[in-house]
Amino acid sequence: MNKTIQVVAAIIHDSEGRIFATQRGYGDFKDYWEFPGGKMEAGETAEEALKREIWEELETRIVVERFVMTVEWDYPQFHLTMHCYLCHVESGYLELKEHEAARWLAKDELESVEWLPADLQIIALLKDS
Repeated sequence: MNKTIQVVAAIIHDSEGRIFATQRGYGDFKDYWEFPGGKMEAGETAEEALKREIWEELETRIVVERFVMTVEWDYPQFHLTMHCYLCHVESGYLELKEHEAARWLAKDELESVEWLPADLQIIALLKDS
């Protein structure tokens, strides 16, 4: 059985309802788009992990508003359990530390980028909301 990786993802929105998307600059899925976030560390709550990861990746402080969904996805090398939360920026400028690009996408623009397979479930939910 493949190992399971527990991650958190931030669905960051702005006052106009746009969603913040980041483009991976490394790994098997380089150039694919994703919601920023990362692996949970031992002893962390999902919210703590999310705030830490967004600070590390984007030097931005976020407010975690609410849990949206957990995505279960089988990649070839591992099983992903991704806890997704709706968030907004508290302070900072979403400075890219690890990604090669980022965009604010309106609801009708969500499918204009190539998302990671696991993230497509969130896109479907956001489009219907």
